[in-house]
Amino acid sequence: MAVCVSRRLGPHLAKTASAVRCFHCSTVDQAGGKWRVRQDGRPAPPMKGYLRRQEKNAELARRVAMISAEMDRGIEKWEAQQREQEQRIQEKRHNRLQPKGNSFPETAK
Repeated sequence: MAVCVSRRLGPHLAKTASAVRCFHCSTVDQAGGKWRVRQDGRPAPPMKGYLRRQEKNAELARRVAMISAEMDRGIEKWEAQQREQEQRIQEKRHNRLQPKGNSFPETAK
C-alpha cells in the first residue's frame, strides 16, 4: 500500500498520507463547498439513499405512532371491560347476600 501511494503522491506526500488517515481531497471543498454551506446549511444536496432512508424512517415513525395509539385504545377498552365485569360481580354478590328481613322472630328475654 505504501509503495503504491508513494508512486502516486510522491515521497513527501506519501509520508503524510500514511501518517494521517483522514487525508483526502473532496470535490465538495473544491466545488464551492463553503458557499453551499452558507446557503443551504449543508455541504452538498442529500443523496437519494439518504432521502429514501429518511422517508422510510418517517413512515416507520408514523406506523409506530398509529400502533401505539391503537394499543392505548385497546388497553383502555380492556380496562373498562374489566371494571364493568367486576362491578357486575359485586352487584351479584350484593344482591345474593341481602338480609332476609325479620324472618326470625325475636324472643324476649
